[in-house]
Amino acid sequence: QVRDRLKQQVVEMTEKFPGFRPGLAILQVGNRDDSNLYINMKLKAAAEIGISANHIKLPNTATEADVLKCIASLNADPAVHGFIVQLPLDSNKPINTEKITNAVAPEKDVDGLSSINAGKLSRGDLGDCFIPCTPKGCMELIRQTGVQVAGKRAVVIGRSKIVGAPMHDLLLWNNATVTTCHSKTSTLAEEVGKADILVVAAGRAEMVKGEWIKPGAIVIDCGINHVPDSTKPSGKRVVGDVAYASAKEKASFITPVPGGVGPMTVAMLMQSTVESAQRFLEKFQPGKWTIQYNQLTLKMPVPSDIEISQSCMPKPIDQVAKEVGLFPDEVELYGQTKAKVQLSVLNRLKNQPDGKYVVVTGITPTPLGEGKSTTTVGLVQAIGAHLHQNVFACVRQPSQGPTFGIKGGAAGGGYCQVVPMEEFNLHLTGDIHAITAANNLVAAAIDARIFHELTQSDQALYNRLVPSVNGVRKFSDIQIRRLQKLGINRTDPMTLTKEEINSFVRLDIDPGTITWQRVLDTNDRFLRKITIGQSVTEKGFTRTAQFDITVSSEIMAVLALADGLDDMKKRFGRMVVASSKKGQPVTVDDLGVTGALAVLMKDAVKPNLMQTLEGTPVFVHAGPFANIAHGNSSVLADKIALKLVGKDGFVVTEAGFGADIGMEKFFNIKCRYSGLRPHVVVLVATVRALKMHGGGPAVTAGVPLPKEYTEENLQLVAKGCSNLNKQIQNARMFGVPVVVAVNAFKTDTKAELALVVQHAKEAGAFDAVECTHWAEGGKGALALARAVQRASQAPSNFRFLYNVELPIVDKIRLIAQQVYGARDIELLPEAQEKVAMYIKQGFGNLPICMAKTHLSLSHDPEQKGAPTGFVLPIRDIRASVGAGFLYPLVGTV
Repeated sequence: QVRDRLKQQVVEMTEKFPGFRPGLAILQVGNRDDSNLYINMKLKAAAEIGISANHIKLPNTATEADVLKCIASLNADPAVHGFIVQLPLDSNKPINTEKITNAVAPEKDVDGLSSINAGKLSRGDLGDCFIPCTPKGCMELIRQTGVQVAGKRAVVIGRSKIVGAPMHDLLLWNNATVTTCHSKTSTLAEEVGKADILVVAAGRAEMVKGEWIKPGAIVIDCGINHVPDSTKPSGKRVVGDVAYASAKEKASFITPVPGGVGPMTVAMLMQSTVESAQRFLEKFQPGKWTIQYNQLTLKMPVPSDIEISQSCMPKPIDQVAKEVGLFPDEVELYGQTKAKVQLSVLNRLKNQPDGKYVVVTGITPTPLGEGKSTTTVGLVQAIGAHLHQNVFACVRQPSQGPTFGIKGGAAGGGYCQVVPMEEFNLHLTGDIHAITAANNLVAAAIDARIFHELTQSDQALYNRLVPSVNGVRKFSDIQIRRLQKLGINRTDPMTLTKEEINSFVRLDIDPGTITWQRVLDTNDRFLRKITIGQSVTEKGFTRTAQFDITVSSEIMAVLALADGLDDMKKRFGRMVVASSKKGQPVTVDDLGVTGALAVLMKDAVKPNLMQTLEGTPVFVHAGPFANIAHGNSSVLADKIALKLVGKDGFVVTEAGFGADIGMEKFFNIKCRYSGLRPHVVVLVATVRALKMHGGGPAVTAGVPLPKEYTEENLQLVAKGCSNLNKQIQNARMFGVPVVVAVNAFKTDTKAELALVVQHAKEAGAFDAVECTHWAEGGKGALALARAVQRASQAPSNFRFLYNVELPIVDKIRLIAQQVYGARDIELLPEAQEKVAMYIKQGFGNLPICMAKTHLSLSHDPEQKGAPTGFVLPIRDIRASVGAGFLYPLVGTV
């Protein structure tokens, strides 16, 4: 009856909440036969009822710490509603059973063994605790007799924590008069004789005699004992604690052994699991986070960004992690406000449907920027803190170069920030420093290899590369890959010919073709061109080199596009650093440092978790440039976020610069590699930028705005909307609905803002709304959030602009004509040579990543609006083979 009732309840749950199932976890230590038998009974019952049961088995070598770690993971798993530790713990290591049972979260402790549940039962809080399954089953059996418990005299024999003590409490709070007897009770027969209800759990075979029992009593026998019986094949039989044959003659109801209390115990475990799942559903909706949002205290005028950030008290980051469904062992804390997230979460959530994918981009900006980051944060605060939907922001980590330069940080602004902003803008968790170390390791390996090849014989190089250890030479895996690349199929180092040794040890790098530079995450202009090798130990082998900013390293682009640690390592190996004197590409794999790079980057590959001012979660991960790279945060952060938010949630990411650059690369490069498909484009526009495009005076950082930007001028705005129109067309070209966010400044007039909204809708935007989130936080982006929700339900027929198998020149031309509005392209001689070289080297099928000014749709930053008819000059083309794209350098200088 119990099982049938539970089965129906589970059906009703799954009908009301599709995809939901009550979850039971059984943790076993060791491999005891009796434990295996009991667990199989429980698993069978769970399957029959429709409960999703998971058996976790630890070896008998498991330590207490191992068991506690496993318990912590199960406590945090929202799919587990009931959780038991199978006793006894069969480990050859000392384990404190009391500590283990108390580590189980009380709300999941369906065995009712934790001190908290025992305490609640002792106090009579029966509706707010779990009762141990055997006493609960006994009570259900007593109820089935139809006998009223209240007022009856009950005797419990045994005082164990699992049966006797909780049975006493359960009968007491059901208004029976209860006596507990035990091994020291001197008048046991006399006490038994008074009992209307007798529950025996002493663990002694047939201890209670039939003649002791009061006529008409209810007898519940919890004992399981083995006694000799020569008639049985096993030589023994199972009996209870009560002499059944004589007791059944006096009792009105009696449980048999076996087959009485045992099946009810299992049934009660199932019932408690279903009850726990029902409590979970009352408190949480499946797929719906329970988040504590921060209430903003808005001030006018709006204080500085740093004042606002430091006035906020962020939630502990482990709380944020728990709120979004991350398990403790999936989170690595870096202090109180930031953490790294393990990539294993992707495997755990692989069957979870993705949420809605939104990319924030902008019109062609002024040098001051138009607020894409601020809008990204404002939008997620609105969706999360105000519309109470699951939402994640995924943004780039800023370089310290711009942070200490004129641009400043990139945490957003006003009441829409990632906090703490100083943590966000500076070291964060050290990812950029790891890239610096990895990049410079490659640079050092290049020059060291050139030096050694110039100063040593083939055999000396071979002895260094494949040293004899205890008289044995052995190729490493990476060296075998190099041999295969050279067409040498030998694996025994002793069998190579002199010619093969020469090919193997000499990369023969042409110094004039080295494209790999050293990097530093600081703007230091005096390192832009340097001479290296001036120490006497370098024997006069000097060359001219340079330092770049760290975030321009190809390693950063690889980090942003990698699909995991293995994929990142493979991409590292493919990175081309130079050409040989025969024109062959020289890779990081050829240098033999791929594994070293992967080790340096093993933590950097994990996304960083932070939060907004209003307490919504943010992934901060990777920060590739938007000109020589694709300008988007990491694929991994987006993928994890999309799983965490669930099918009704939103992930909002930002693409660098204007839509012609960051958005185009988001679609053609990032989405191509990730396999993800966007649902909505949010295009940020400002009256200020549109006035500039309409012919307004130059906007210069650090210089007060001319009056044209601070006074109403509808004519300038209307004329500048040509840029807005073109960028809307650019987004729609990819088949994705566009919502225009008009980021309002205090100098904008209502008429100007209304004019932009009108023009955007007429140009084909799905919707256009005015936003005041900088001054009001998420509240000021509510209209935008609702527009994005509606747009996400509209058809999205996403498509790429070009097929990668097209010739290199055709792909460049398509971008120039379709996205920028150019009439044609012109490849300068160096670019033409590179096209031929990359086709010869096998890189012709890579996507294109245009390195162009962000201040104009054309190559000329002074051309505003939406210029047409121009010829786009390509002065050079370079390759980021590991990241997976070619980047043409646009312009003549």
